Amino acid sequence: MSDPAWLSEVKFSDQGLIPAIAQDATSKRILMVAWMNKDALLETVNTGQAVYWSRSRQKLWRKGEESGHQQTIQEIRLDCDSDVLLLDVIQQGGIACHTGRQSCFFRLLKDHQWHTVDPVLKSPQEIYTSE
Repeated sequence: MSDPAWLSEVKFSDQGLIPAIAQDATSKRILMVAWMNKDALLETVNTGQAVYWSRSRQKLWRKGEESGHQQTIQEIRLDCDSDVLLLDVIQQGGIACHTGRQSCFFRLLKDHQWHTVDPVLKSPQEIYTSE
């Protein structure tokens, strides 16, 4: 089966990746930034659930597959240069970060120091239990 026509407008990097910014569909808070390859983007579109490419593991990463904190897609936007995606998502469990916080952007630069400004909602030990 051939790729859908819309996919030809997406500019992937030389490594076959595109950055994907996930934001909360209601509050518009940025939750995380990850990478997608063609297969991740196609699966995301086809399933309505966020799928990313894990650069460290070199495999597709279905958000929430271990934590249960899936991201349901509400909207996907492509930027003006066609090389960044913006995903409006409903974040299951209200936690996007592996540290147990709502957002991966929980540190604020103030007075030339990084300050943690968001609480841990659930400890990583509770989220990632070994079976």
